[in-house]
Amino acid sequence: MRVADLDWRRLEEVLRTEDRVVLPLGSTEQHASLSLCTDAILAERVALEAAEPLGVPVFPALPYGVTPYFTGYPGTISLRVETYLRVVEDVLDNLARMGGRRILLVNGHGGNAPAAAFAVEWMARTPGVRVKVHDWWKAPRTAAKRQEIDPVGSHASWSENFPWTRLPDVAAPESPAPSIDRGRMSVMTPAEVREYLGLGNMGGLHRRRDSEVLALWRVGVEETREQLEGPWA
Repeated sequence: MRVADLDWRRLEEVLRTEDRVVLPLGSTEQHASLSLCTDAILAERVALEAAEPLGVPVFPALPYGVTPYFTGYPGTISLRVETYLRVVEDVLDNLARMGGRRILLVNGHGGNAPAAAFAVEWMARTPGVRVKVHDWWKAPRTAAKRQEIDPVGSHASWSENFPWTRLPDVAAPESPAPSIDRGRMSVMTPAEVREYLGLGNMGGLHRRRDSEVLALWRVGVEETREQLEGPWA
């Protein structure tokens, strides 16, 4: 259930019998012809669809993450790692304070990886609370399904091109983007990254049939739901 659809009294009632809560982690960054908010859109939606049958509350996605390499593109907002972890810490503290004892962080952005190590540190000093970090797009079965559909697909490619991340007035290019050298890109400045990537797809087709991407989506939802169902210890 979306916390955005609840008032505080209803949430308090839910938390009397439900100690699981979900926080999606997103980012705001270039995604070629897709929405700048693709990562936040996907993390929140996969969390909502996974949690709905279980009656678990899902908080709004954190819209900003760690993405310094894309700051050469307008619209990209990157937090410093220190800032990002302070925000995550404050949110976790508040979720625990209101009764969250099993907290699932559904991550939609690779640059947010520091949150996983921080969650372990936070749990060590917060007795009685469990935290999982689930990178939904690269979970085992979801990653395998993506490989089955098309082994070539990366950031801003077909694998993130869903009906809910497309922009109605923007057409995706027909030609696939060449695969990039990640090692080379890792030492580039933001301006050099923009010149290297161009539109921003890091490799593969920009779009595939909806039947294919929706099949991928169903696996992602199922795998995220399994994280909520447990085990938690």
